[in-house]
Amino acid sequence: MKLIIAIVKPFKLDAVREALTAAGVDGMTASEAKGFGRQKGQTEIYRGAEYEVNFLPKVRLEIVLDDDKVDAACEAIRSAANSEKIGDGKIFVLSVEEAIRIRTGETGAAAI
Repeated sequence: MKLIIAIVKPFKLDAVREALTAAGVDGMTASEAKGFGRQKGQTEIYRGAEYEVNFLPKVRLEIVLDDDKVDAACEAIRSAANSEKIGDGKIFVLSVEEAIRIRTGETGAAAI
């Protein structure tokens, strides 16, 4: 099993969710996040005053999948979140040693 952590722009969340559903992903967790990468934030003007926003709004997605679905899920995220602009996000893939469904006690792939 693998854990996919994807950081994407908030307005891309619905497109990413739809792409993942089409790729056969049954569930995911989405959290609001703030961060910056190479773009180092941005400058905005509010009431005539210029100020710098160092942490930009992002969405963090967490998905646990069987190994055979990881490539399709990563491609779905990448294609749906891509705007060809800096700050589109990142995808991280980590190994998961165990999963346990609390309600039934199922373990491993049956738990996801």
